[in-house]
Amino acid sequence: MERPLEAALEAIAAGRIVVIAGDRLRGGDIDLMCAARHVTPEVINFMATHGRGLICLAVTPERAAQLGLSLVNPGTARQTGRPFARSIEAAHGVSTGISAADRAHTVQVAMADGASNADIHSPGHVFPLIAQAGGVLARPSACEASIDLARMAGAGDAAVICSIMRDDGEMARIDDIGDLIAAHGLAVADIGALIARLEGATA
Repeated sequence: MERPLEAALEAIAAGRIVVIAGDRLRGGDIDLMCAARHVTPEVINFMATHGRGLICLAVTPERAAQLGLSLVNPGTARQTGRPFARSIEAAHGVSTGISAADRAHTVQVAMADGASNADIHSPGHVFPLIAQAGGVLARPSACEASIDLARMAGAGDAAVICSIMRDDGEMARIDDIGDLIAAHGLAVADIGALIARLEGATA
């Protein structure tokens, strides 16, 4: 179980896209993931083409506070279970905001050292998710897992993730994307394996 996780961490460290599987809060939905510091227009385009779900920026509570972001719905009523903040756009350097280049630029601006609320506008075309402070051990979902994976890979503490849809519009499961994994040499990080690794490290 260790080897696939190691392969995923090596890929993340090298700036490549991986697949996150085993989300326990979303019925087994799977996601494409790249460390935010490595995001390029090509990464965004790959996610839009092959993931087709919503492209989100997973951030820590500290980064969210730095950017002046808070949960859209912090309560328990009418809760979707997705820790969304308001959508964002870079305040400068974008045109329509929706292109792969514009979305990559927004991620880069939001992740820059010293970035603040003055550097972003809302609404926009990048959708921040605010992770729980305890990471995947506190919330076993792709949002937290992506940040833990980026940290373990030495690739910062934020990630871009995109859920994967099948050609028929239904949400994909890991068995649905064998061809995609093979065609692009994608490593797979299983959340269960990640939790086991982290629990072992804290035991």
